Amino acid sequence: MINNTLTFLLLRLGIGLSLFGHGLVRLPKLRGFSKWMTGNFAHSMLPQTLVLPFSYALPITEFGIGLLLITGLFTRGALIAGSIVMLLLIFGSCLIEEWSALPSQLIHLLFLAGLLSFIHLNSFAADQLFNKK
Repeated sequence: MINNTLTFLLLRLGIGLSLFGHGLVRLPKLRGFSKWMTGNFAHSMLPQTLVLPFSYALPITEFGIGLLLITGLFTRGALIAGSIVMLLLIFGSCLIEEWSALPSQLIHLLFLAGLLSFIHLNSFAADQLFNKK
């Protein structure tokens, strides 16, 4: 059983660090990231009134979800939230025909949803302090 919980920990840390890193590098250049994202969606069917707030919220959300996964706090909720973010990113990538982004987004979704299936193995986590999963 220790190998399974260790595997869960390593995968949780890996996906957590990926999301945390995505958010971390974008936060200092939030305005530039938003401009880049809104530019990519300028000719899509999504209105800028949806894209603009999403472009500002995404790095903050990635950072926060990543931090929760790294610490193992509210792990179940973080995995669900991360999966929803990935679904939104997949949808957005399809709308602008950015097919090269899909493999990474699908892999992230696979890890997040897969970990959710094995949440009972979340032993090395701050959730244990609060008896939460």
